[in-house]
Amino acid sequence: MKYFFIYQMLKKLFSSAIRAEVLSLLLNSPEDRFYMREISRLLEKNPSAVKRELDSLEKIGVVKSEKVANLKYFQADESSPLYYELKNLITKSLGLAGSLKALLRGSAVCAFIFGPYAEGRDVKTVDLMVVTNGDIEEKAIRKTAKNFGYKVTLTRMSEQEYRQRKKSRDRALQKILSDRRIPLLGRA
Repeated sequence: MKYFFIYQMLKKLFSSAIRAEVLSLLLNSPEDRFYMREISRLLEKNPSAVKRELDSLEKIGVVKSEKVANLKYFQADESSPLYYELKNLITKSLGLAGSLKALLRGSAVCAFIFGPYAEGRDVKTVDLMVVTNGDIEEKAIRKTAKNFGYKVTLTRMSEQEYRQRKKSRDRALQKILSDRRIPLLGRA
């Protein structure tokens, strides 16, 4: 009987791609609260579809909400019996690149993995380039990479600096851009 219940919950959980993306965002940032329009903007999805998925996830008991003034905030429910299993499942299904993309979405203009990892070599360090005009969750990025057994070497620059270096044909940047990369967000 217990396994049937779990099967039914899992069947409800993974009924759409939008639901998987919402879960990924919330499970990768369990301490953060997001309002519905913010989630739809970050995921670049239709707000009504995101709302429908959030309501379903809340009904299942994986997501919780809190109303503050006229906004309803959502976050992963860490007290859910499926929380850690889902987090591991989402992380494994997305892989390192997918998990980093989910973390950087909304805060980075452009992001990509370069270096030996991108070339398919068996290494323990991942080189990550992030072009951003704001803050990024460096601690969460390092923690995510560590969960996959990697260390991250983060190269971060503003969009203005990136464009200037690219325009001036900066030798170091040109080398990175000419080698194999794994794109995460934006265009390099």
